[in-house]
Amino acid sequence: MSRSEILEKLTIIFKDVLKNKEIILTEVTTATDILDWDSLNQIRLVVAIEQHFKVRFLNSEIQIWKNVGVLIDLLESKIN
Repeated sequence: MSRSEILEKLTIIFKDVLKNKEIILTEVTTATDILDWDSLNQIRLVVAIEQHFKVRFLNSEIQIWKNVGVLIDLLESKIN
């Protein structure tokens, strides 16, 4: 799966979990860029992403999510 395909799927997940159809994700998007991407929704995002991509993240991996690009890197390493 390519980075752009992963980003497309993540965008759908973020829009659904955060209930905001206006979200546009890029690799440099951070939690501070998106209203409602708080600690509670971070947990919801993790669960939704794990379920969709059929992966599991370690706590240490989740803590290094500086931006969406890092998340894509982690997903690439787990699914490819």
